[in-house]
This record gives sequence, structure tokens and C-alpha cells, in this order.
Amino acid sequence: MRLLHTSDWHLGRSFHGVGMLDAQRNFIEQLLAVIREQSVDVVLIAGDVYDRALPGLDVVKLLDEALVRITDAGAKVVLTSGNHDSAIRLGFASRLLERGGVHLRTRLEDLDSPVVFPLDGIPLDGGDSGVRPGAPVLAVYGIPYLEPRLVAERLNTQTASHFDVTQAAVQRIHQDIARRSEAGPVHSVVLAHTFASGGITSDSERDLSIGGLGAVPLDLFDGFGYTALGHLHGRQELSAHVRYSGSPLAYSFSEAKHRKGAWLIDVGVDGVESVEEVLWEAPRELAVLRGKLAGLLESEEYSWAETAYCQITLTDASRPAQAMEQLRTRFPDTLVLGFDPEESAGKAKASYSSRLAEAEDDLGVCCGFLDHVRGRPADDTELAALREALEAVRLEGAEL
Repeated sequence: MRLLHTSDWHLGRSFHGVGMLDAQRNFIEQLLAVIREQSVDVVLIAGDVYDRALPGLDVVKLLDEALVRITDAGAKVVLTSGNHDSAIRLGFASRLLERGGVHLRTRLEDLDSPVVFPLDGIPLDGGDSGVRPGAPVLAVYGIPYLEPRLVAERLNTQTASHFDVTQAAVQRIHQDIARRSEAGPVHSVVLAHTFASGGITSDSERDLSIGGLGAVPLDLFDGFGYTALGHLHGRQELSAHVRYSGSPLAYSFSEAKHRKGAWLIDVGVDGVESVEEVLWEAPRELAVLRGKLAGLLESEEYSWAETAYCQITLTDASRPAQAMEQLRTRFPDTLVLGFDPEESAGKAKASYSSRLAEAEDDLGVCCGFLDHVRGRPADDTELAALREALEAVRLEGAEL
């Protein structure tokens, strides 16, 4: 049996104000191609299929179309909810959808209710019916995102922590595996939307903890054939059988160096046989550039970034006028602009209070403020305007 581990689709998300539905449709086309070319039996989605609890109608339609096309291509789907999803809304009609090969695991009550697949070649449409007594099976469990404050009591944990609620969920799964193993070999795959120790984060993940570290130790997942993690957006291997697939698209510039993809897992009668990477083609490159404005505009070194989404940090000693407009003449898709001037050696940047103290008159106060907030002193035109404004105020005061 062949599984494809994905997660964090974040359908409906934008990238610094740029809509990404077309890019997400492109990902789904790539996903369908892999399903057909690699004869994928089951697509795993480890949470955050949506980007928000109340997705737009066009976003819901996109997921609906994707699930129909995945099942039409011959694959089944096992999907858990993440911290961005509404577990209740996502889990609507789960029993009905299961008949069509889409298995949702969004409720605590389903933690120890796996999707069971035979491993001896006999087709099975979900559930336990049709499994030969004593035949090896694959049991796929789903641990949705567990908000400790909301589920601790129902899971009978001592504290409301990510560790305790995840440990309780894992224990339930181990107990179910032990029970099922009495009838024959059981190989397990667990989906979990969480932050496991050792995972490398990026800027586009929402912190799962409130007031403390939300990471759970890696050894909580010992004993499972494969653990398909979701939440972190970088594809990574924490151990041979515990991995993050990462998001299919970059959702922040901190992911510019990520190579997006998924994991293809082969499971046989003796358990997991192999895990291989699958790569997704990015619709647009991301460029993180830094330097002085003139160099960025003139150097051939940056020609590759002219068609990329750009995050640019200017290091000019003074903030250039109309910097964004100038940059967009060469890099039209500059989405983020920052300033980090290179100070002269040994010269610290003057504080606002020191600028006020050095000001000799009202004009000096105004110019000091302007320089402080934008990183560039007033030019001749601005000085003339400030003098005119101050003189108008002085004359108005004299007439009162």
C-alpha cells in the first residue's frame, strides 16, 4: 500500500496581500499527477487544510473539488484538523463522506477509531468489514489539533499542557492497537497536528502554545510504524519514521530556501518498507534581497529576482525617497520593504531625545523628528515648507 503524507495546505491564505488560490490550484494539479503516476492508495492530510476557521465559499469549493478528484483518481483520503481549522465545521458529514473514501478525524471520540486497510491485496472500502481473520492490516489514526484548555478534562489529564493531552491521545491509540493485534498483525500510521521537539519553525506558523513552550517530546510517537506530522511548514525528518511534510507552498519569506514537497510511504505485510520524497514545483520564486538601492537597481547579480516575489532591505545610510516606487521599476512584485542603514564605524544612531536636546529652534525640532521617523534628513523643498508652516503659526499667534 502506498501513502502520500501532506499537511498544511492552508487553502485561502494570502501571501503578503497576494491571493494564492491559483497557486493552490496548481499544487492540487501536481498532487493529482503524483497520485496517478505513483499509484497512491491513500492521501494523508495532517491538519490545516484551511487557513481559517470560516473559509470563504471559493475556498470551500476548491477543497470540495480536490477531494472529489482525488477519490476519482483512485485514492482515499484521511484528514485531521489543525489549529487553523474549525474541527466541528471540517468534521461535518464525516460519516457520509466516509462512504466516498474521505475519512475525517476531527473529534476526540475518534482518536482510537482508525481507518483500517488490508495489506494482503483484498480491496476494502473502509472499516473492518472484509478483512480476513489473522490477515495483516494497516490502521491509520488521526490526532487532530488538541487545545489543552479545551480537552484536558475530557482526556482526564492532570494538567492542561500539550504534552499531557498528546500523551493521553497516544495512549488511547496504543491500547486500540494492542486490542486489534490479538486478531492479527497491525501496522500503524498516526497523523498528528502538533509541534514535536526538534522541528525547525518558520514565520508562517501560528504558535500552538499560550504562555509557554508547546513542544511535545519525539519519543511520544515511539511504537508507531510512521507518524505523519503537520503544523511546521518545512519538510523535515525528525527520525526515520517521524516526519513533517511541510506546507506545499511557501507562506512567508522565511521559507524562501525551503524545497517544498511531501513523503511517499510504502507499507507492506511486514510494515513500512520505504519513505521517499516528492517535490512540488513552486509557481513563483521568493527573493530575499539586501543592499543599497543603487546596487539593487543596477547589478546583474539580481536579475533572477525580477520575476520573483521580493522582500528587500535597504542599507543606505539615508532612507531613499520613493524607495518602493524605484524598486518596483525593476522588481515589480516587491511585497515587503525594510530599512537597516549601515552606520558609520563607531557612530551610534542618535536617539530621538538627543535630537531634541540638540535642536536650536522649532525648525530643528521638526527636522529632527522627520529624520528620526524616516531615516532621512529634510531636503531643501521640505525645509522651505517647514519654515513657511512655522512662520504661519508664528504670525497667527501674534494676532491673538
